[in-house]
Amino acid sequence: MPIHSEQVITAADKTFFQLRNDIVEGVIKSGTKLSENELSTNYSVSRAVIREALNRLEACHLIERKANIGSRVVSLTNEGLAELYLVRESLEGMAARLAATNMSDEEIADLNELLNTHFQTVKGGETYYQEAGDVDFHYRIMLGSKNSHLISVLFDGLYHLIRMYRVQLGMAGSRVTTAFDEHKHIVQAISNRDPELAEMLMRRHIAYTKKSLQSKLIL
Repeated sequence: MPIHSEQVITAADKTFFQLRNDIVEGVIKSGTKLSENELSTNYSVSRAVIREALNRLEACHLIERKANIGSRVVSLTNEGLAELYLVRESLEGMAARLAATNMSDEEIADLNELLNTHFQTVKGGETYYQEAGDVDFHYRIMLGSKNSHLISVLFDGLYHLIRMYRVQLGMAGSRVTTAFDEHKHIVQAISNRDPELAEMLMRRHIAYTKKSLQSKLIL
């Protein structure tokens, strides 16, 4: 689950967040073998802190551990993307369905306002890149589902691996405009309190995004 402002963030948390961000952003490349000693030096923390961070990174599927081999950042593959996005389509479709019923009018207004800020990026022809958290359209809808189990599965289990594919493979060209339009239609369905349409549009949007990302993995 997301960490709220009233929770204390420890030094171990900070190391985990930094490592997670560096993996998602590609500072630490996909497929990289990880050394506790090197990470301890690079991040100026003890090996115990690194070990805890690696445990947490494994839980959110950003690293893989194998006996006698050690830890390695996951590789971005066509097969991995297909499996991940099949699950994502189902779960985020459900989140959109629930959001259409459970989001407050104020939350929906905020979601529309968020899209208005994104429009400036799209209009400028920039890569449609969204930071993690509240400025991420998909994150807002996850929270808007108001289903704690669904939020936990998506955020703790899959969100940052999904972001790793989205950030490193990017979204540019004509897909920027079409993805933004798809977001607008999803929000319109949520605004109209139409759960069935919101789910259908979200599932279709994620399926289209998967195809776009797959084309970049093949290159």
